Amino acid sequence: MVSKDFFSALDMLESEKKIPKNVFIETLESALALAYKKQYGTAKAIQVMLIPERSAIRVIAYLTVVEEVEDKDSQISLEDAKLIDKKYKVGDRISEEIDTKGDFGRIIAQNAKQVILQKLREIENNVIYEELSEKEDDLVTCSVRRIDGKYVYVDLKKLEAVLMPTDQLPADKFYVGERIKVYVKKIKPGTRGPQIQVSRTVPGFVRKLFEAEVPEIKSGQVVIKALVREPGYRTKMAVYSEDPNIDPVGACVGNRGLRVNNIVAELGGEKIEIIPWCEDPLEFIARALSPAKVIMVEANEDERAARVFVKDDMLSLAIGRDGQNARLAARLTNWKVDVKPYSLHRDEDESEQNISDEDLSVDDLDTGLNESEGE
Repeated sequence: MVSKDFFSALDMLESEKKIPKNVFIETLESALALAYKKQYGTAKAIQVMLIPERSAIRVIAYLTVVEEVEDKDSQISLEDAKLIDKKYKVGDRISEEIDTKGDFGRIIAQNAKQVILQKLREIENNVIYEELSEKEDDLVTCSVRRIDGKYVYVDLKKLEAVLMPTDQLPADKFYVGERIKVYVKKIKPGTRGPQIQVSRTVPGFVRKLFEAEVPEIKSGQVVIKALVREPGYRTKMAVYSEDPNIDPVGACVGNRGLRVNNIVAELGGEKIEIIPWCEDPLEFIARALSPAKVIMVEANEDERAARVFVKDDMLSLAIGRDGQNARLAARLTNWKVDVKPYSLHRDEDESEQNISDEDLSVDDLDTGLNESEGE
């Protein structure tokens, strides 16, 4: 017999935790079968059955009927089975109930608590995983739980998420208990609960910050068409609105720059350039090289490559420190961008003009010679 209090406790768990009682019973039956075999050193196939309505437990040893026996502890040949009962056929099970008197009650008590607690943790982790899976690719505010060298561990729905060194901004400095914003990069189930990776360096982090800060983006009136960044240094973002009454860039910047400045502060001073998106690729490339002013763009659409000409005194601004501005513009537009000084284009024009003049004089000379020969 099993104590009625044990099954009453399962009823209480079902009521409070909304976890079906049979979930615990099935798990406990499997655990008790293993415990019985370990306790009594038997190799027999064992099945444990808990019977709540009778507050009872049954332990059954069984043999499976097979054509040829490979494991004598769990199998019986069809020939031997028919000696017991001619109705037996391959696949049937011959069972024998085992007397559970003795210290099996102690085994039940030892395993029940452990199994129930483990199952509770497992189910709670699954519930948390389901809740968190909706937060993947989203912005969350959490607290710093602990810091281990360069690794920062944060509290996320009672679980621990890791902020890797590569997911931290150069200016990030954290302390235990601090509330910080992170982007949930990846959630996957694990044996010890969901494994969660968070980041502050991915483009999605900036995108979600703008969604939270700019109501027009949240509502869909303003759309972020493209966003690229070099974390901690610079972000370029192209925005668009179908509503002619809405200035998409102005909406993101906010009154006196309040909105964008809040985001810059969260990013530790990272520069943010917001440009109006354009369907014309040449115009979009020119805008992407902001703050430099572009004079002209030559494009090879088959290779998605563009030569961009700017005033000579703006060349360094267009390229940016270590090529950063041109590099981000190329990533934003998804075109290869080659920035050139406009003087080079003028020189090329003059060179082409000189070649054209030379070709003309040769033609004239040939014509003169032909006429002379004709005479």
